[in-house]
Amino acid sequence: MLKIKKYAAIDIGSNAMRLLITNIVEQEGKTTQFNKSSLVRVPIRLGQDSFTIGEISNENISRMTDAMKAFSLLMKVHKVEEYSAFATSAMREANNSKEIVDLIKKNANINIEIIDGKKEAIIIASTDLFHLLKSDKTYLYVDVGGGSTEFSLFSNGKIVISKSFKAGTVRLLNKMVSELVWQEMEIWIKENTKEYDEVTLIGSGGNINKLFKMSGKLQEKPLSYIYLNSQYVFLNSLTYEQRISQLGLNPDRADVIIPATQIYLNAMKWSGARNIYVPKIGLSDGIVKAMYYGKI
Repeated sequence: MLKIKKYAAIDIGSNAMRLLITNIVEQEGKTTQFNKSSLVRVPIRLGQDSFTIGEISNENISRMTDAMKAFSLLMKVHKVEEYSAFATSAMREANNSKEIVDLIKKNANINIEIIDGKKEAIIIASTDLFHLLKSDKTYLYVDVGGGSTEFSLFSNGKIVISKSFKAGTVRLLNKMVSELVWQEMEIWIKENTKEYDEVTLIGSGGNINKLFKMSGKLQEKPLSYIYLNSQYVFLNSLTYEQRISQLGLNPDRADVIIPATQIYLNAMKWSGARNIYVPKIGLSDGIVKAMYYGKI
C-alpha cells in the first residue's frame, strides 16, 4: 500500500531564505522516497545587516515577514502536514532576533527556531549523504553558507567529527573574517585529516551547486581542484556586472560565488583532496529527513 506525506522545511540563511516542500512516499517493503515537490528561494541578505550593524534592519524585517506569510500560504495550498523553520548564522547574531521570531509567529503563524552551528551540521548530515559514502573512503563534507561554514569528516561510512566556523560568503565580502579564523580552519582540517591517506570533498551550498551546473558535468562526476581553481581565476577576471550579464548569474549570487569558491579550494588544499563531489543536498533536505526520522 502506498502512502504519501507532505513535509516542508524553511531555511533562513544569511544570504537567502528557502522553502522546500517534499513528498515522502512510503511503500511496504521498499525504501522511503523523498521527492521534491516545490522549492522557493527568496534573496534576502540578512547577514549584511547582522554582521555589520548587529541587528536586522526594519526593511529586511518587513521583507522577511512578507516572505514568511507567502511561505505559510504555499504550505497551506500544498497541504503540508508538518514543517520546521530553522534560522542560522545571521539570526543567531542579530540583537533583535527574538523580536523578529515573535513578530513572524504573530503575523505569519510560523514558529522559527534559531540553531547553532553544531545542530546545523547534524541536520545536514541527516540528508542522503550516507547513501553517497563508500565505506572504504574518507570524505570531508563542506557546507558554505553566508555566515558560517560547516565541516563534517566521514570515514568508514560514519561521521567522525564536525565543526562550524564563522567564515561565510557574506562575512568575507564585508572583510569580517580575520586571518586567525582562516588559520583555525586550516589547523582543524589538517589535524583531522592527516591520518587518512586520501580524502575526497563533498560540497553543498548554492554556490558550489551553481559552479557544478556551469561545468556541465554529470551528477555523479566530481569537479577537480584544477578545474575549480581555473574557475576561481576566471570569475575573478570578470567584474560583478560581467558575471551577471555574461554568465547569467543572479545579482545575489554574482558576488558571493567568489569567496565561496575560495573556501572550497582552501578546504581541498588543506585536506589534500583532489576532487569534490556536489550532490543535490543541503540544510533544507536535512531538515525534512531529520523530521521524518525523529531526529529533531
